[in-house]
Amino acid sequence: MAVSKVADVDVTGTSAGAADAESATTPPAQLISEQIVAQAALLAAVGEPNRLAVLHALRAGTTCVCDVQAQVPIPGNLLSYHLRILREAGLIVATKRGRWIDYRLADDAFARLHAALPPATVDSSVTIAPAQNSSRDG
Repeated sequence: MAVSKVADVDVTGTSAGAADAESATTPPAQLISEQIVAQAALLAAVGEPNRLAVLHALRAGTTCVCDVQAQVPIPGNLLSYHLRILREAGLIVATKRGRWIDYRLADDAFARLHAALPPATVDSSVTIAPAQNSSRDG
């Protein structure tokens, strides 16, 4: 299974015989892989075009499911499926109002999605500088 193989790999870039001080500050690889799996699941929830369209429809605020369906013209059973996926991911909240169900974005939806993305780091060891290549050619 891929998760168990990831758990055996040292994701910090240090060898297995690294000093205790270094390994004490590094979280276990299994915890990191579980976090990445959770982040991937959250991003997968919005990776489907219909679900992304639902999120766009809910940006204006609390919206009746009938209005969501007017903005995302797909069959009702398919819309219900996508709404369930987004609810289970914790990205939207449903409120029953009589026979109707209103949906809204969860308060932390965008923050959670943003946190699921890899961090944008400014690290000169990772950045490819075009000037390095041109100095060798000259």
